[in-house]
Amino acid sequence: MATAVVQVIGSSISCVEGLRFSNVKFSSSSVATCNNKRSFKRLVVKAATVVAPKYTSVKPLGDRVLVKIKSAEEKSVGGILLPSTAQSKPQGGEVVAVGEGKTLGKNKLEISVKNGAQIVYSKYAGTELEFDGSTHLLLKEDDIVGILETDEVKDLKPLNDRVLIKVAEAEQKTAGGLFLTEASKDKPSIGTVIAVGPGPLDEEGNRKVLTITPGNTVLYSKYAGNDFKGTDGSDYIALRASDVMAVLS
Repeated sequence: MATAVVQVIGSSISCVEGLRFSNVKFSSSSVATCNNKRSFKRLVVKAATVVAPKYTSVKPLGDRVLVKIKSAEEKSVGGILLPSTAQSKPQGGEVVAVGEGKTLGKNKLEISVKNGAQIVYSKYAGTELEFDGSTHLLLKEDDIVGILETDEVKDLKPLNDRVLIKVAEAEQKTAGGLFLTEASKDKPSIGTVIAVGPGPLDEEGNRKVLTITPGNTVLYSKYAGNDFKGTDGSDYIALRASDVMAVLS
């Protein structure tokens, strides 16, 4: 009989046994085993850290920010319920608490975002917390891509060294005039700069203005940044200025 080993972070998990489910209780960072007639590969399950109800507040330290995550859409535009695997993973939320800031050189710098701000953050950033009945994310200020107060991605206000780019459309035809299928179209790494942040901070806490400006056509690193779909159907990407490789003219 094969044994499925599940490494978990959280409070419980359900193990599938044929068509039956059995709950396995465990402590944080423990390893649970589930006996099953079928063979399973090793499975690593990550979950949000659960803050006990006796704790009524979370105060971020330093340059960290606490964000209440937006829930993923459960329905498609046409009203069809989406399975969890098809739901878009949210990369945005509301700032609910901020740290006291950080010191660079002789300068004391406060957090640039305030409570209530609607922000977009980097993929895979921070630590998830289940707190006060909702999922939160505790992350560094530098992991915040920008402020987005509307549903229009093009209205994103990048922070620090971030740049918002409208991606150029993929070519519809080959050089010989043949139409391309979606699978064979080259994904462009070229786009037009829509907005730029105020620039990164140097070791003394002074801003270094970016040399990239709105309107520039740029070539950027293919696997960088956060991808977004605008309400107009256009593709956008927000990335660090260092991931922009060249300005085209």
